[in-house]
Amino acid sequence: MVASVSMKPITLIGVDTGGTFTDIVVVERKSDGLGIRHCKILSDPTDPSGPIVAGLEQMGLVDVPIQIIHGTTVGTNAVLEGKGAKVAYITSRGFSDVLSLGRQERQQVYRLQQPETNPPVPAELCFEVSTRIAADGSLLERADMIELEQLFKDLQASGAESVAINLLFSFLSPQEENRIAGQLGDRWFVSCSSDVLPEVREYERGIATWLNASVGPVISGYLERLQARLPKAGIAVMQSSGTTIAAGQAAHQAVRLLLSGPAGGLAAARSLGQQVGTSRLMSFDMGGTSTDVALLNGDIPLTSQSRISSWPLSIPSVDIHTIGAGGGSIARVDRAGMLLVGPESAGANPGPVCYDQGGRQITVTDANVVLGRIPEDTLLGGYLPLDIQAAHKAMEKLAEDMNCSVLESAHGVVRLANEHMARALRVISVERGYDPAAYALLCFGGAGGLHACDLARLLNMQRIIIPARSGVLSAVGMLVSEPGRELSSAVLERLDELTDQDIEREFRALETEAVAQLAAEGCVAQDVRFRHQLELRYTGQSATIPVDWVKGSEHTEAFHAAHQQTSGLRLPHTVELVNLRLSARAPAILRSIDVEPEHRDTTLGETIYVHELDRKVPFYHRDALKAGETMAGPVLVTESDATVWVQPGWVVIPDKWGNLFLQLEK
Repeated sequence: MVASVSMKPITLIGVDTGGTFTDIVVVERKSDGLGIRHCKILSDPTDPSGPIVAGLEQMGLVDVPIQIIHGTTVGTNAVLEGKGAKVAYITSRGFSDVLSLGRQERQQVYRLQQPETNPPVPAELCFEVSTRIAADGSLLERADMIELEQLFKDLQASGAESVAINLLFSFLSPQEENRIAGQLGDRWFVSCSSDVLPEVREYERGIATWLNASVGPVISGYLERLQARLPKAGIAVMQSSGTTIAAGQAAHQAVRLLLSGPAGGLAAARSLGQQVGTSRLMSFDMGGTSTDVALLNGDIPLTSQSRISSWPLSIPSVDIHTIGAGGGSIARVDRAGMLLVGPESAGANPGPVCYDQGGRQITVTDANVVLGRIPEDTLLGGYLPLDIQAAHKAMEKLAEDMNCSVLESAHGVVRLANEHMARALRVISVERGYDPAAYALLCFGGAGGLHACDLARLLNMQRIIIPARSGVLSAVGMLVSEPGRELSSAVLERLDELTDQDIEREFRALETEAVAQLAAEGCVAQDVRFRHQLELRYTGQSATIPVDWVKGSEHTEAFHAAHQQTSGLRLPHTVELVNLRLSARAPAILRSIDVEPEHRDTTLGETIYVHELDRKVPFYHRDALKAGETMAGPVLVTESDATVWVQPGWVVIPDKWGNLFLQLEK
C-alpha cells in the first residue's frame, strides 16, 4: 500500500552516483498503486553516465518517458581532481590577488611548515578593469568600451574556457558585472559573483564564482551527454541544499551541486523521520569510498561555512561531515608497524578483493567477509558473487605484517574503521554540545548496517534505525526531494536600526525571484513555501549565526541565546544584520515512500561468526521479517544491496514499511 503520493503518470527514477556503486531506484505507477524496484551498478569514473544507462537498460526503461532526479559527483570530482575548465578571473583594479591571498588561515594549525597551495587562478589569467563600486553601491568609475574591447582580446589570447567576474561591492550593484558579461557574448561560459553569491566577503564570493565557472562547463557537458543518451527522460539534479533544480538551469548554478550526492541521503533521512515519528536522528551513510554523517533535528541541517578540498564553500549546503572511510577503504601496515585504514579506497575499479575484479589490497569489506558478517552466498549489488577464498588469502598477508592471526587482523581492521567513523559522529554531536544518547542512529549505505551496533556502543546510543532499502537510500532521497532555491541578499546594517517593514521589503524581492525560477520548472507559485533567516553577528565579528525571522519577533534576543549556545558567551555588543537568506520549497513529486514489503516465509540459512562468537547464528532475508516480530541478536539480516549485523545484546523489531528498529536489551 502506498500513501502520501502526488505523482504524474510517469516513471520516477532516483539516481545516486557514488565512488563505488551507482544506485538506481524506480517508482512506477501500476494498476493497484505504485511499485518500487532498484538496482546497483559498479560506477565508472571515466563515464558516469554509462552505468546509469546500463542500469536503465537492465530495467527496460531507456526508450520510455521517465523523470530522473540525479545526485551527481561530476562537479565534486572535477574540483578534487583539478579537472575543471580553465578560468579567467576579472575583478576591480588592485584586487586581482584576492584569491591568492585568501584568509591566511592555517589548515594544519600545529604544522610549522604549511603545505603550499597553488592559487585557484594563476596570475596570467587574472584581469583587472577600472570599474569601481563604492561601499554604498554607487558607481565611482566605469570601464569604457575601448577598455572592454581590449579585455576581450586579452581573454581570447589567454586560452580561457570560462570567465569569472567578481567586482568589488558588486552584490550592491550587479549592473556593471552584467554589462561586462554582455560584452563577452557567448564565446565563454560566464559566471558573475552578483548571481552566484551576492554577499559580503570578497574572497569567499570570488572562490564561489571561480568554482562555478570552473565546473559549469563540465556539468553542462555531462548533463547534455546524459540527455542525449536518454532522449525521452526529463532530468533534474540534486543541489547541495537537499533540493532539486532542472538540468537546464543546473549548469549556471554548478557550484550549488558540489555536495549533490550526500544531500540525497539527508533528504531521505528527513522523510523517514516524518514517517516513523522520530525527529532526532544522527545519520550515518557508509558507502564504498566514504562515510557521511549529520545531525538532524526535524529538518535537513544547512551551513554556509563548508569546504571542498582546500577552498571555502559559502553556498548553503547540507551540514555534513565526510571522512575517507568506507567499505572500500584500504587497510595496510606502515613502516612503523601501525595498522592504517583509509582514506585511500579501492573504489569500483578494481574494488575490494572479494569482488574478484582484480583487487589485491585488503579493505573493510574484505574484513567483514573474513569475519563472517557477510554470508557466503551474498550477491553484492544483487549480481556480484563474493570470492571468500580470495579475501582470506589477502587477509593472511596483512595478518603476517601485523604478526597476528587472520581473524585478529580482520577484527583489527573493522575496529579501526569503527573508531574513525565514531570520531566523525562525535564531531557533529559531542563537539557541538549534543548528547548522542538523545538521538537514534540512522544507518544506511551498503555497509552501514554491518557497523551499526559497534558504533552505537561506542557512542552510548540506545536506538538504531536501519531503513528499508538502506543500501540505496540516497537514491530514494532523490525521489522525495523538493524543488527549491536558496537566495540571499547583503544588508550590513545594525539590527536595531531596521524595521520589520524594511526587512520584509527585502524578503519580498527574494520571494519574487525564487517563485520565478521555480515557475520555469513548472512549479505552481501558490504552492511554494518559504523560510526566512537573518544572518547576525556582534559588530566586529566575522562569523555569523542564522536566526529565523518572524515578523514582530525579538530577533536580538534570539541571536544572544543562539550565540551563548554555540560559543558559551553572551556579549553586551550591538547586533548587526549581515545577510538575509531565503529558502524556497515547492512540493515534491513524491512526498514519501510508504511501500509495504512482500513477505517471504523462508529462512536463508546459517553462518558462523567465528571470531567473536564461534557459533552459528540465524540469518534471514529482510522481506521474511514480519512487522512487530521481535528477534534477539545475534542475527544477520540480508537483502540484495545491504547486510545488517545485529550483535548480542540487541533486539530487532521490523515495522510495516520494512524499517528495522534495533534496541539494547534491558
